[in-house]
Amino acid sequence: MNTAFHWRSILCLACVVLAACGKEKPAAVAPPATEVGVMTVALADVPIVYDFVGQTQSSQQVEIRARVNGFLDRRVYTEGAVVKAGETMFLMDPKPFAAALDAANAELAQQQARLKTANADLARVRPLAERNALSQRDLDDAVGKQQAAAASVEAARANVTNAKLNLGYTTIKSPVTGVSSFAKKQAGSYIDASNSLLTYVAKLDPMWVNFSLSENEVLSSRSEQESGALKFPAQGAFDVVIVLADGSQFPHHGKITFADASFSSETGTYMIRAEVSNPSGTLRPGQFVRVKLHGAERTQAVAVPQEAVIQGPRGQMVWVIDKDNKAQQRVVEVGQWTGDNWVIRSGLKPGERVVLTGALRLAPGAPVKMVEVKPGGHAPGQPPAGQQPGQPAAAAPASGPAAAASMPAAAAAASRGTESAGSKP
Repeated sequence: MNTAFHWRSILCLACVVLAACGKEKPAAVAPPATEVGVMTVALADVPIVYDFVGQTQSSQQVEIRARVNGFLDRRVYTEGAVVKAGETMFLMDPKPFAAALDAANAELAQQQARLKTANADLARVRPLAERNALSQRDLDDAVGKQQAAAASVEAARANVTNAKLNLGYTTIKSPVTGVSSFAKKQAGSYIDASNSLLTYVAKLDPMWVNFSLSENEVLSSRSEQESGALKFPAQGAFDVVIVLADGSQFPHHGKITFADASFSSETGTYMIRAEVSNPSGTLRPGQFVRVKLHGAERTQAVAVPQEAVIQGPRGQMVWVIDKDNKAQQRVVEVGQWTGDNWVIRSGLKPGERVVLTGALRLAPGAPVKMVEVKPGGHAPGQPPAGQQPGQPAAAAPASGPAAAASMPAAAAAASRGTESAGSKP
């Protein structure tokens, strides 16, 4: 019985094995094509905005100094307030200067009396000398006394003018319209040449904004201009836009009015000055601001939206679609940040198709279904490249890495610029 059971088990097992061998292995199913949004790369003139850190400077900062020695009587202006040209700021004790003016007037009257007497003597001597009633010596003495008296009158008159000026200098006025600083001397202080500085007045309209270019930036821009890769506006007529510390844009645009003749031997930078209207006094001297120069163009450049560029282990890359409609990764060299786009220096050619949306689901060699999208948009149901489904879009950075790399030294040098946002605000 055991033998019969053993053979029945063997027969059952053989049937199972034969049945399994008789089934065919199912064919592998190709993965479905991933739907992605793409754009076709094309050459175009890309607007470039140069981005710098600058510092404001008053277009006319004036030292208010006492021009005569004496005691400061009182301060008339309000510290920190805007003063008008010709407005009184300080008053010095005028009494000594008024007395000096009275003395000068008296001296002038005395010399005028002597001149009158000398003129009368000359009038009497001259006809007598002509008739030989008096000697030529007498005539010469009379002429000399008259001329000396006339010179004394002129000297006395000059002393009167000087005394009037000194008396007028006791009223110290602002020569320009601007914002005033604090008073460095208080009422009752004795003022002389060693401590004559009383305060400052800084003109606010227009305002100067100074920024600098490094030697490498100047040489690079010059060579790119000569090769035709970069085009500047005629006569350097850049449109200057000022961005304040809080990110807001200053409402008035400016223009470049000065470029230094040489590089600074201390910093190795080339100083440039822009002038901007500041009628409301929003800008104050010494502020750090961002300076954006609009008007330059990079000719025949390749630019792709920022969402197309991803950071990979080999650097910055994009997904491209080959002729077989399959996704491939491509390492690229990025250049300037222009608005929402990257300028691609190398790695892409005109006519190639770059993935903008749906890149998170791609793998090298994966088949794709392409949907043409406009830069800045995305295909229906697809998040931008690098964004998880349902995740809010990340805010675009304020400036590109090239600009960010130049910013740490900006507060010290108030310089360093790069190319930045490509469209006028």
